[in-house]
Amino acid sequence: MKIKLHWQVLIAMAAGTIFALSLGEKALFVAPLGTLFLRLLKMIIVPLIIFSITSGVAGLGDSRTLGRMGAKTFGYYFLTSILAILIGLAMTNLIKPGAGLNLSGNFQAFDPGTLNKPKSMFEILLRMIPTNPVKAMANGDMLAIIFWSIAFGFAITRLEGRPQKFLNDFFQFGFSAMMTLTRGIIRLLPIGVFGLITKAVATAGFELFKAVGLYMITITAGLSLHFFIVLPLVFWLFTRINPLKHARAMMPAFLTAFSTSSSGATLPVTMDCIENSAGVSNKVTSFVLPLGATINMDGTALYECAGVLFIAQALGADMGFAQQLTIVLTAFLASVGTAAVPSAGLVMIFIVLDAVGLGDNAGAALIVGTMLAVDRPLDMFRTMVNVTSDSIGAVVVAKSEGETELYPE
Repeated sequence: MKIKLHWQVLIAMAAGTIFALSLGEKALFVAPLGTLFLRLLKMIIVPLIIFSITSGVAGLGDSRTLGRMGAKTFGYYFLTSILAILIGLAMTNLIKPGAGLNLSGNFQAFDPGTLNKPKSMFEILLRMIPTNPVKAMANGDMLAIIFWSIAFGFAITRLEGRPQKFLNDFFQFGFSAMMTLTRGIIRLLPIGVFGLITKAVATAGFELFKAVGLYMITITAGLSLHFFIVLPLVFWLFTRINPLKHARAMMPAFLTAFSTSSSGATLPVTMDCIENSAGVSNKVTSFVLPLGATINMDGTALYECAGVLFIAQALGADMGFAQQLTIVLTAFLASVGTAAVPSAGLVMIFIVLDAVGLGDNAGAALIVGTMLAVDRPLDMFRTMVNVTSDSIGAVVVAKSEGETELYPE
């Protein structure tokens, strides 16, 4: 009988804890397993971003035919993603789950000079435009890589005939290959968690676990606020329909999202619920929902923003307004590039860490490793939030397009 991945991770977490408690610092000989896993995750970030975002934007089709429905859809996705990120930012600043965690005895003292410190919003936007895209890719300049991928994907939509088909196929096939590689690396998660947890317990003790417990509470509270209050309120403001009607219609999709942790795997169920239970036309459903499963990741955006701020707090890194603005912008753009598969957010959190200068910090790597060990339940919840936002977007667009036969009794 094959044990599911999340159970494998929990077993690895327990085994790593017991191993570290039994051997103390002698257990650190397995720590390179965690380092190896983190390096594998970082290895795929740049090509995954390039192929996923470029293929996603290029796959929208002829840019001239996107029109009114496209503008409404993108406007809705931007609104809900930014609201989710701001909730994550507010909850982490309010609860401060990482404050007071002392890692200085186990690692070299944190150097504030390693933080990227943009002086203004204009400077952040200026940093997004690479003067040399190849250099940006080599240096891992995430904002620049994301901007270039979006711009190049849009340029592909302006082509016609064989050139467009060739580039569409190239980036789509490249994305498929990267997803195969990503799934293969994620299967190594239990081994990575064993090494990371062993190192965490042997060096930082249980203080780190207490902080990660507060982090889980922070993420859960933020996701709950977005799921139970913000999204229903947005739904009611745009449609004037009781949100409970939508919840009843979408229950099979919610449960599928929670159990699979994959927006992509849930997509057929989501489309079935939206068309047959919510009464949205196929014209709207076939455009809004696949696009949403690709680029609209409210739960993931909230998680990335709160997770990076938690790590900064734990390291004693003071994030000013400009840096938090960088986190907001990068978390939004990174969520657009997050693949609709389980645990894809694990890879994307490094993008936001790199954007503020924390990507290569040893303490940050230790904290991320501990976060990975407890990620499965959070991943299940944030996938449900992602699917909820997608489905509400479909109804909002349908209502704005004049569809009236919604939620037939």
